[in-house]
Amino acid sequence: MNREFLKDLLATPSVSGYEEAIQAKALAFGREFAHTQLTDPSGNAVSVVNPHSPHKILLCGHIDEIGFVVTHIDGKGLLHLTGAGGVRPKLYVGSPVQVWHQGTLVPGVIATSSDLLKKEKTDASDLLVDIGAVTREEAQAVAAVGDPVCADAHVRELLNDCFTCRALDDRTGAFVVLEAAREAAAQGASLGIYAATTVGEETSGRGAYYAAARIQPDCAIAVDVTWASDAPGTDPADTGEVKLNGGPVLCMASVVNKRLNSLLRETAEELQMPVQWEIATGRTGTDGDTVNRAGLGIPMALVSIPLRYMHSSVEVGSWKDIEDCIRLLAGFLVRLSRELEAGFDFCTVKP
Repeated sequence: MNREFLKDLLATPSVSGYEEAIQAKALAFGREFAHTQLTDPSGNAVSVVNPHSPHKILLCGHIDEIGFVVTHIDGKGLLHLTGAGGVRPKLYVGSPVQVWHQGTLVPGVIATSSDLLKKEKTDASDLLVDIGAVTREEAQAVAAVGDPVCADAHVRELLNDCFTCRALDDRTGAFVVLEAAREAAAQGASLGIYAATTVGEETSGRGAYYAAARIQPDCAIAVDVTWASDAPGTDPADTGEVKLNGGPVLCMASVVNKRLNSLLRETAEELQMPVQWEIATGRTGTDGDTVNRAGLGIPMALVSIPLRYMHSSVEVGSWKDIEDCIRLLAGFLVRLSRELEAGFDFCTVKP
């Protein structure tokens, strides 16, 4: 597992809708193992193993992150914002941010004031970025309407093989998709593996739809993060007990294919790997929902990485959980190759 590559991804801003720079890195990494690569108008990057196989699986890990976009520059040189994805504006008050203008970093801070701190509800429109400018013209020389803005946070190693940074949702999933495809290829998986780092999950779901509709796979696995129930203020009774360093999380949900889930569970047992379970009676809130409804319908399952403090700039994950997700998916891909060649059926109800 290439930890330095994940750290590089985490250091590369990719606010939803502005994923080009990070996708170039995903494609460069994929070239190390892929037999071919695909892109599409949505901005997806897909590294393909065994493109001539009659059987295809789509692996989706979204590479976009939550953030903001500049909507206005006022006469005092302050930047006004709107949210991109599920940002929680209160968490950004008084925090450093990165403004990206034509590929150049412009450091800034979210202005704080007594009035803002007293507000019961903070909206994205309440946030102002101070880049040190004192006039509109001075700010416009280095920033523009439409520039993406993200938290200025960096990887920090914590105890027990944990680490923190912004955008673990879902750089970790995108990383797992690529590493699992590489490992499965090395282990001799024979099915067509389409490892897609998808765009736009936080805002529109467009990337997952483009990938599924164009590739038309037999099935799909979405790899995302999920709420860890060992974080303060959480309750395992809500959707299940999920802990950091507890292993990959499988999902019992109405949209998840039961046959795929069984294969994932059996693969984990073969690897003597513990797995955790979460419950979702409806949508999973991931690319899996979009893929499931593409074309004539695509059987899918969800593999998640436990995460504390989701949708903040201090998300906390576990290196062990990430490595186990890679091992699980690689083993699953090898096993699914054999099962598909033997006539594996995704249906649970027979006529």
